[in-house]
Formats: sequence, structure tokens, C-alpha cells
Amino acid sequence: MKILVIGSGAREHSLCYAIKRSSLTSALYAMPGNYGISEIAKCININISDFEKIYEFINSNLIDLVVVGPEEPLVNGIVNFLSDKNIKVFGPDKFAAQLEGSKGFMKDLCKQNNIPTAAYEKFSNLETAMKYLENQSFPIVIKANGLAAGKGVTIAKDKKTAEDALQDIFNGKFGPEMDVVIEEFMDGEEASYFVCCDGKDFISLESAQDHKRIGEKDEGPNTGGMGAYSPAPIFTDEIKQQVDKEIIKPTLNALAELGHPYKGVLYAGLMIQNNHAKLVEYNIRFGDPECQVLMLRMKSDIVELMLECIDGEIKRNTLNWENDYCATVVMASDGYPGQFEKRTEIKGLDKISKDDSLQVFHASTTTEEGKVLANGGRVLSVTGKASSLSEALNKTYDEINKIEWPKGYYRRDIGQKGLR
Repeated sequence: MKILVIGSGAREHSLCYAIKRSSLTSALYAMPGNYGISEIAKCININISDFEKIYEFINSNLIDLVVVGPEEPLVNGIVNFLSDKNIKVFGPDKFAAQLEGSKGFMKDLCKQNNIPTAAYEKFSNLETAMKYLENQSFPIVIKANGLAAGKGVTIAKDKKTAEDALQDIFNGKFGPEMDVVIEEFMDGEEASYFVCCDGKDFISLESAQDHKRIGEKDEGPNTGGMGAYSPAPIFTDEIKQQVDKEIIKPTLNALAELGHPYKGVLYAGLMIQNNHAKLVEYNIRFGDPECQVLMLRMKSDIVELMLECIDGEIKRNTLNWENDYCATVVMASDGYPGQFEKRTEIKGLDKISKDDSLQVFHASTTTEEGKVLANGGRVLSVTGKASSLSEALNKTYDEINKIEWPKGYYRRDIGQKGLR
């Protein structure tokens, strides 16, 4: 099969890595891809918001399957657009994509279907949101009601921080005309749980734990994710059964009843306390950086699974995984998620021996005159696999030490929660 992966991050690089290993793959393309992806797939420089241009490429190159990595084209309806033209595409339709595209839609669906999540209120103007804060206890969570690349959430420890977050959202920091969801703060430990859905049934993928904050000890602003490991010890079989019964199944049933059965990967961000999970948020795609650790651990054929989801018939009860632990550490441009310098040189990548237990997935790199340059905020995901979590982390950090990038930054405490 000729397969096109849409996207340009480390998530898409890891998807390309797994898809490339499938016996069904005859040719692999990425749009637009990045320097790292170009080593295993042919990169096509077309804007992923230009659906007509994408279709022209698909049509002229006889692409058999399209895999959509990022959330934005999914929220904007690329699955509807391509499905109407009889193109096989992995991902949910535009209506179901509101699970991530609209915090308000997701919270309302939870309320209507008794899905455990934080109490919340929605606001469409600054004045009423500010007034609501006057009678609230802190910390409290302020969320931009739309796509904000993982940065539109503020855990406000005091009223001033909450007011500043509201000002940012209503002043358009994360996009024009965005509403706000204000939620109660949930204490506990976070975990990420992934399922693949065929519109009727679902199959569980492995759990992972992400590290969202820029600073060590989970301090500082939220980012798109600074590292992850899998499996997450806190996500026990007992909690999995509770999540499947109380969160995943009611969500899928509700969408099917609304006439939009969910097909694709569904990612539940969970808060776990006292052996019970509540839903923090849904994402409608593989997580980043969680995808990196999942793809390095997955033994089953990812392309076969995607086709079963699209065709509405998952044929298996379980997936095959490596018994190993896997960890990934994100190397970001110094200053991210704020201002940072672009096109800084990265040396030493040629010193890293890549195999099925170690990969460097590129998130935002380019090349110029033989030099590898950082071209964004999160730049590399160094990902290692071993028989224990501590070994996987040691392997990953040992390889990072070979990389010479003075303008880079990474957390040195990834995975410590899992070790504890």
C-alpha cells in the first residue's frame, strides 16, 4: 500500500517508523514531514490546511491510506473531505473531533452521560468569567475553549493568575473569539490512555504518562509535552476496567447515538486519585510525546489495525506489545514555550546508533549546507527501550549526552514518578 502521513512532528516521525515496518507498506510519504522523517519517507511540501492540494497529490500518486497526525486538520474536517472522495483515512469525522476541538462540547457530553470529570462552567465574555472567580476557591483551572497546541490551560493558584489567564484568552492569545471553560482543580496523578475505535467497538492500547510542564518537579508553564514513559504503573487493570466502563464506552455510545460513530484513535487524559480515574480531557489523535513510546513498544502491525478501524471491524481482542519499558525525553529550544531562537545548529546526531530499542524522533528539524538545524520549540524526542524503566531512562539520557546543542533544553527528571 502507498501510505501518506500528514504532519511534521515527532509523533508523525514515530508513526512513520511503525508504518514503515508494516508488511503492507510499499511506499511511504509524509506531508510536510521534517528532516528526520525524510530519512524514512518521501516528504511533500504541501500545506496541511489545503485539502484540495492534498487531494490532488493523493489522486495523482494513487495513495491507498491517509493517516492524519495533528488535531487541526481533523477538527477542520479533513476526514469528511477525503472520505467523500472514497479515500481511506484514519481519524474521526469533524463532528466527533469536537471532543478535542471544543472543551465545552466535551464537558457537556460528559455531563449528559454521567462521565466522571471535573465540575465546570462555560463563559463567552470576560466580565462574567471574572465575576464567577469572586466566589471560587483556588487553585482553579482556566482553559481556552479550542485548539491551543497544549498551551491554553492554566492551573491558577490564586485569583490574580486566574484573571491574567482569562485576559490572555479573551484578548486572543490562543486564537480569535475563543470562549473559556473554568473547571475545579482535580488533585492526583495524571495518566494517558489510548484506544483505537471502529465506530462500534474499541481495542485498548497501552498506557503512558506525559510530563506537561517545562520545568523539573512539574513547575512552570504547560508545554506540548517534555517527555513520557510507558507503561504507566499507576494505570492498573482495575483502573482500566473502571475507565472503559465509565468513560470510554459511554463516550463512544453517545457519539454513535448522535450519528457520528468514532473511528480512529481516542486519547483519554486522566486524573487518578484513590484508585479512581476522572477524565481531564480527550484528544482525537495519538499524543505527543506518548506516541513515540507506544510506537517503539508496539509489536502488532499498526497499518492492519488502522484499516480495521476504518472498515468498522476490529478483528482482535488484544494487541502485541514488547514487555519492555520505554521512555522518551524531549529536547526543546531554550526559551520554549516562550520566545526562542530558531535555526540553531545541532551536532552529534551521527554518534547515536539507532535500532529497535533506540530512536531519535525529530519534531522540528531542517537541514542546510549539511547542518541539522532546530526549527521550532520542541525539536527532538530521544526514545529508549529496556527491560526496566530505570534502564530505559538511563539509555535515553546516555544518548542525549552525545548530542551537542548549546541552545537546547531538556528535563532531567522524566520518569521519576514511575520510578517512585
